[in-house]
Amino acid sequence: MRILILGGDGYLGWPAAMHFAAAGHTVQAVDNYARRRIAEENNAQPLFATPELEQRARIFQAGSDHRVEAVIGDCADYGFLAGAVRSFSPDAIIHLAEQPSAPYSMMDFEAARYTLNNNLNTTFNVLWTIHEHAPQCHLIKLGTMGEYGTPDIDIEEGWIDISHKGRSDRFLFPRQPGSLYHTSKVFDTDLIWFYVRTWGIRCSDLMQGPVYGLFTEQSKQRPELLPNFHYDDLFGTVLNRFVVQAAAGVPMTVYGKGSQVRGYLNLVDTLQCLTLAAGNPPGEGELRILNQFTETFSVVELAERVKAAAAGLGMAADIKHIANPRKEREEHYYNPRSDGFKALGLKPHLLTADVLAEMIDYAVSLSDNIDVSRIHPRFAWS
Repeated sequence: MRILILGGDGYLGWPAAMHFAAAGHTVQAVDNYARRRIAEENNAQPLFATPELEQRARIFQAGSDHRVEAVIGDCADYGFLAGAVRSFSPDAIIHLAEQPSAPYSMMDFEAARYTLNNNLNTTFNVLWTIHEHAPQCHLIKLGTMGEYGTPDIDIEEGWIDISHKGRSDRFLFPRQPGSLYHTSKVFDTDLIWFYVRTWGIRCSDLMQGPVYGLFTEQSKQRPELLPNFHYDDLFGTVLNRFVVQAAAGVPMTVYGKGSQVRGYLNLVDTLQCLTLAAGNPPGEGELRILNQFTETFSVVELAERVKAAAAGLGMAADIKHIANPRKEREEHYYNPRSDGFKALGLKPHLLTADVLAEMIDYAVSLSDNIDVSRIHPRFAWS
């Protein structure tokens, strides 16, 4: 296939670009370096520096004979995006070109406005570009499990059947997002569903949980090919943050009681899910929603697992509870379904002690790079 990856410099986008290229697909990766800019402006740089997208692509090709075409441009600019889609003629567009940080979206007015404008305008542009220049293209959109919130009922896979006063219909599952970032993703889903109904676009919307991990089959080949690994309060997902705290010998900071439960998955399973979605497109005019996670854990359970893995390496890792900077329910019911990817053949890579030990060991090797001031939350939701 011809696969266009929007947000191809990101934590998920770059590994996905290498993964699909190595599988024999023709891949173009697009990015505008917004995440790098935001990280630099907010002292939220990753654990180690990574080459920019064009240089990464050259390094990857030199070592593997697989090619990723790198294009630098802003997907919120319709003229640029339309030109890229017209010239590339993709069979599938993997849309990751959004501001991905919930904390950043809650930081101040400018960060909130950028998140809202960038995320909605980019998705709007992608939909119109498909309609006008690639109507048979399969849109694979990265959503988030955070769209659902923590309702006191089982979370279905995107849709819910409702009977009301003797009549029944099928609706998008109710959304209760907990940040402006997650709210922007809800808007995305509604926007996509509108244009799926209107224009017959085919779309897979992947409701992904927090991702952890560092190594993929391609990134293990050279350190320059590793993804952007954040541990800071803006872009660092909770497990990656705990791993770096353990490596640095500082207590793992659990927000509040740590009883918040979410669905998690390994970075390699994100690639597996993208592959399964791309290889099994929905029908014309179908919005297929897939919940993308492999295991559920509470935050404190993750901390305890990191603590145990560190102990296996002869390291002491402490846990410290701090005031929760987020506005969220800490005690809640959480039972989401995730049947769709299993039916497509997902074989999960679970969170084992060996997986954690490999991550901790690598973080320890880079402990001189760790700036603990980047880890602790610098502002609160309210």
